Amino acid sequence: MSKAVIVGGGAAGMMAAVIAAEKGHRVTLMEKNEKLGKKLFITGKGRCNITNDCEKEALFNSVVSNPKFMYSAFNAFSNKDTISFFETLGLRTKTERGMRVFPASDKSSDVIKVLEKRIRSLGAEVLLNTSVTDILIKDGVCTGVKTGDGEIFADKVIIATGGKSYPLTGSTGDGYIFAKKAGHKVTEIRPGLAPLKIKEDYPARMQGLSLRNVSVSFFDKDNKKIYEDFGELLFTHFGVSGPVILSGESILVKKLAKEEMRLTIDFKPALDEKKLDARLIRELEESPKRRFKSVLGALLPASAVPVFIDILKTDPQKRSCEISVKTRKDTVKLLKNFSLTVTGTGGFDEAIITQGGVDIKEIDPKTMESKLCKNLFFIGEVLDVDALTGGFNLQTAWSGACVCAKNI
Repeated sequence: MSKAVIVGGGAAGMMAAVIAAEKGHRVTLMEKNEKLGKKLFITGKGRCNITNDCEKEALFNSVVSNPKFMYSAFNAFSNKDTISFFETLGLRTKTERGMRVFPASDKSSDVIKVLEKRIRSLGAEVLLNTSVTDILIKDGVCTGVKTGDGEIFADKVIIATGGKSYPLTGSTGDGYIFAKKAGHKVTEIRPGLAPLKIKEDYPARMQGLSLRNVSVSFFDKDNKKIYEDFGELLFTHFGVSGPVILSGESILVKKLAKEEMRLTIDFKPALDEKKLDARLIRELEESPKRRFKSVLGALLPASAVPVFIDILKTDPQKRSCEISVKTRKDTVKLLKNFSLTVTGTGGFDEAIITQGGVDIKEIDPKTMESKLCKNLFFIGEVLDVDALTGGFNLQTAWSGACVCAKNI
């Protein structure tokens, strides 16, 4: 059997180590950090959204960049296979809203533990605090890697170094350097699934506020609606985040780099303007002496009330019976179309994933082997493949790693 060196002990690297070792290969897993799965530990806010239990069509549709490249990998190791795989390792899972799958314990550390336990039980070698500085290539064949301690020869070398997001976890772009040495093209690198920066100070004033069921719409400079979504949104100190924002950013990232956009939030998507107006009339008429800020408080979270008051330019102490028809109509419009100016995205420090990477045209999708350099493989975030939020990016890592390890 082959000796396989895997560079990077993240999600893709650990999965590849398990599958390769199960097939009887001699595996050495190298990780520059002091422990495995450092980035995996913080995914899903520390809960680790391991996959999404959606139907196959939705899984394919979740991939934003180069979806066709993932067809073979998804067919070889699907999201359903991922759930079964982890359950077999002893990790109980649960499925939440949006078909997002988490460990039942809500602890990402449990995901890492079962993977590491399986790797070690199979006799694979794990080298921590080991930085790979170069890959060895001779006559178009990858023959091993170079570390600070010298050269290590191998029959197969699998690069699973991740991208550039969250660099403190070790994702510093090493894989791109290795790829270029092997003659590969690396497409433009951008922060992916990153929060959005907003021109107005409204988000900062509502910082920490999470809205559960809202509709969002993005409009370009010509005021044309180019994306819409429904779900959770979070206000931050500089802008907005949350699943609906991250998914929008992932799809619109190239456009966001070139121009400002308008983002509108519908705080009451279950009601059209007519029904919402009727409800507001009811609120005003039932308590005619009630202060306007209290009326808004019945419709909005507390931290949003002062912002709405300022935009509406209305005295918060005004009584319900003193509110004009115009103010009432303006309130309804604001609830349905709260408008913000998007000026850009957060950087790699805040991005969940990296968009761009090793050009997939130069990688065999059935094996993840380089078409330019024999015995060299690329898996995970280092490739120019990314997906929507909701467990889909980890699924691309699991699937790519599995199809690679099965075919070395």
